[in-house]
Amino acid sequence: MWYSIVCEDVSNSLEKRRQARPAHLARLEELKAAGRLLVAGPNPAVATNDPGAAGFTGSIIIAEFDSAEAAQTWADGDPYLAAGVYARVTVKPFKKVLP
Repeated sequence: MWYSIVCEDVSNSLEKRRQARPAHLARLEELKAAGRLLVAGPNPAVATNDPGAAGFTGSIIIAEFDSAEAAQTWADGDPYLAAGVYARVTVKPFKKVLP
Protein backbone atom coordinates (compact mmCIF):
# COMPACT_ATOMS: atom_id res chain seq x y z
CA MET A 1 0.00 0.00 0.00
CA TRP A 2 1.03 3.60 -0.50
CA TYR A 3 1.82 5.69 2.58
CA SER A 4 2.20 9.43 2.92
CA ILE A 5 4.98 10.64 5.16
CA VAL A 6 4.40 14.28 6.05
CA CYS A 7 7.29 15.93 7.85
CA GLU A 8 7.34 19.32 9.55
CA ASP A 9 10.66 21.10 10.05
CA VAL A 10 11.92 22.78 13.18
CA SER A 11 12.55 26.52 12.85
CA ASN A 12 15.74 27.49 11.03
CA SER A 13 16.34 23.98 9.69
CA LEU A 14 18.23 24.95 6.53
CA GLU A 15 21.78 24.26 7.72
CA LYS A 16 20.76 20.95 9.28
CA ARG A 17 19.06 20.05 5.97
CA ARG A 18 22.20 20.86 4.00
CA GLN A 19 24.33 18.63 6.18
CA ALA A 20 21.98 15.62 6.12
CA ARG A 21 20.73 15.99 2.53
CA PRO A 22 23.08 13.48 0.80
CA ALA A 23 22.10 10.66 3.16
CA HIS A 24 18.40 11.64 2.97
CA LEU A 25 18.45 11.60 -0.84
CA ALA A 26 20.31 8.27 -0.93
CA ARG A 27 17.45 6.59 0.96
CA LEU A 28 14.91 8.09 -1.43
CA GLU A 29 16.96 6.86 -4.40
CA GLU A 30 16.76 3.33 -2.96
CA LEU A 31 12.95 3.54 -2.87
CA LYS A 32 12.94 4.92 -6.41
CA ALA A 33 15.21 2.15 -7.71
CA ALA A 34 12.87 -0.42 -6.16
CA GLY A 35 9.87 1.18 -7.92
CA ARG A 36 8.32 2.13 -4.58
CA LEU A 37 8.52 5.94 -4.68
CA LEU A 38 5.55 7.88 -6.04
CA VAL A 39 6.74 11.39 -5.15
CA ALA A 40 9.02 13.18 -2.72
CA GLY A 41 10.00 16.77 -2.14
CA PRO A 42 10.29 19.65 0.29
CA ASN A 43 7.86 22.44 1.12
CA PRO A 44 9.58 25.78 0.43
CA ALA A 45 8.99 28.42 3.11
CA VAL A 46 8.16 30.93 0.36
CA ALA A 47 6.43 30.41 -2.99
CA THR A 48 9.47 29.71 -5.16
CA ASN A 49 11.43 26.62 -6.15
CA ASP A 50 14.60 28.12 -4.65
CA PRO A 51 13.65 29.74 -1.35
CA GLY A 52 17.24 30.67 -0.52
CA ALA A 53 17.78 31.61 3.11
CA ALA A 54 14.03 31.26 3.82
CA GLY A 55 14.55 27.50 3.64
CA PHE A 56 11.86 24.90 3.96
CA THR A 57 9.00 24.08 6.32
CA GLY A 58 8.83 20.35 5.77
CA SER A 59 8.74 17.50 3.27
CA ILE A 60 6.26 15.09 1.73
CA ILE A 61 7.07 11.54 0.67
CA ILE A 62 4.59 9.09 -0.80
CA ALA A 63 5.99 5.59 -1.12
CA GLU A 64 4.91 1.97 -1.09
CA PHE A 65 5.43 -0.17 2.01
CA ASP A 66 4.18 -3.59 3.11
CA SER A 67 2.55 -2.18 6.25
CA ALA A 68 2.06 0.94 8.34
CA GLU A 69 4.71 -0.38 10.70
CA ALA A 70 7.21 -0.73 7.85
CA ALA A 71 6.45 2.82 6.68
CA GLN A 72 6.88 4.16 10.21
CA THR A 73 10.13 2.28 10.69
CA TRP A 74 11.44 3.70 7.40
CA ALA A 75 10.38 7.23 8.39
CA ASP A 76 11.98 6.85 11.82
CA GLY A 77 15.30 6.08 10.11
CA ASP A 78 15.37 9.25 8.01
CA PRO A 79 18.68 11.14 8.33
CA TYR A 80 16.73 14.41 8.54
CA LEU A 81 15.01 13.14 11.68
CA ALA A 82 18.33 12.07 13.20
CA ALA A 83 19.87 15.46 12.32
CA GLY A 84 17.08 17.37 14.06
CA VAL A 85 15.52 18.78 10.87
CA TYR A 86 12.06 17.39 11.56
CA ALA A 87 9.95 18.41 14.55
CA ARG A 88 7.14 16.02 13.63
CA VAL A 89 6.60 13.14 11.20
CA THR A 90 3.14 11.76 10.40
CA VAL A 91 2.67 8.48 8.51
CA LYS A 92 -0.75 7.61 7.03
CA PRO A 93 -2.09 5.22 4.43
CA PHE A 94 -2.56 6.91 1.05
CA LYS A 95 -4.98 5.96 -1.71
CA LYS A 96 -3.84 7.16 -5.14
CA VAL A 97 -6.86 8.16 -7.23
CA LEU A 98 -5.56 10.60 -9.86
CA PRO A 99 -3.83 10.74 -12.24
